[in-house]
Amino acid sequence: MITQRSAIYLMIFCTLFTSLGQIMWKYGVGRIDMSHFFTLFNLPFMFGFVSYGIGASLMLVAFKKGELSILYPIVATGYVWVSMFSPLLFPGDSYNLLKVIGVGIILVSVSVLGLNSSSEEKIVKKLEVQNG
Repeated sequence: MITQRSAIYLMIFCTLFTSLGQIMWKYGVGRIDMSHFFTLFNLPFMFGFVSYGIGASLMLVAFKKGELSILYPIVATGYVWVSMFSPLLFPGDSYNLLKVIGVGIILVSVSVLGLNSSSEEKIVKKLEVQNG
């Protein structure tokens, strides 16, 4: 199966929505008072579930259009988004050199997998042209 470019874009949007959902959960959890049940229904907390659901839906559509072994590693870019935006929104979160190195490793790894898939697609297309 050849992974379509649109599937890759869908997975990137999936990671953006699921990362936003996780950030909103963190923000919303800070507003929960365990002595009042209805504080579970605060807007950021609920928005986190909606955002995560949109991300999951995008992932399912992407899986229909491409190879799991190519698409699923893109989920790791969710760590990149959370690592980048969490320190901006939550003063207790930090962004240091080790996290920068980790983010770099993730991005290089996902890129290598993507390059490998595009090479395979070129080979398949070339064989199809040769075989007529």
